[in-house]
Amino acid sequence: MTKIAVVPGSFDPITMGHLDIIKRASTIFDEVKVVVMNNSSKNPLFDVDERMTLIAEVTQSIPNVKVDSFSGLLIDYSVEVQANAIIRGLRAVSDFEYEMQITSMNRFLNENIETLFMISTNQYSFLSSSIVKEVAKYQGTITGLVPEAVEKALHLKFQ
Repeated sequence: MTKIAVVPGSFDPITMGHLDIIKRASTIFDEVKVVVMNNSSKNPLFDVDERMTLIAEVTQSIPNVKVDSFSGLLIDYSVEVQANAIIRGLRAVSDFEYEMQITSMNRFLNENIETLFMISTNQYSFLSSSIVKEVAKYQGTITGLVPEAVEKALHLKFQ
């Protein structure tokens, strides 16, 4: 049986923290689906296609990673792709309460799909897409916080 994990997020843009979680998940599961969730309550810098392209570029060396997008409930997507697990990254204790609520709701909706939490590597525990965008907007240094392709894309957006 193929073990499939879903790594959801807005990925606006993908950071080294996201990439770390994706790489680690790829060593545990046969297939990892990185899914860009189209959240209508957010106003993204990059559109869905741009985010998918950037993710595909920075994960191209990981053969069992596939990039997708979805609008709707994460649990519905997970059922659709026959996922065994949803992978959620945690940076700090403050992330846990929110993630626990989401996990509990997903479990209520479908108890057959597990949610697994992966703790962020210490060097990325402070990192978020929002903070990266803020620093990039004011021409601050983001080298090492995002993959090179993302750094270039951010600089183009903020020219």
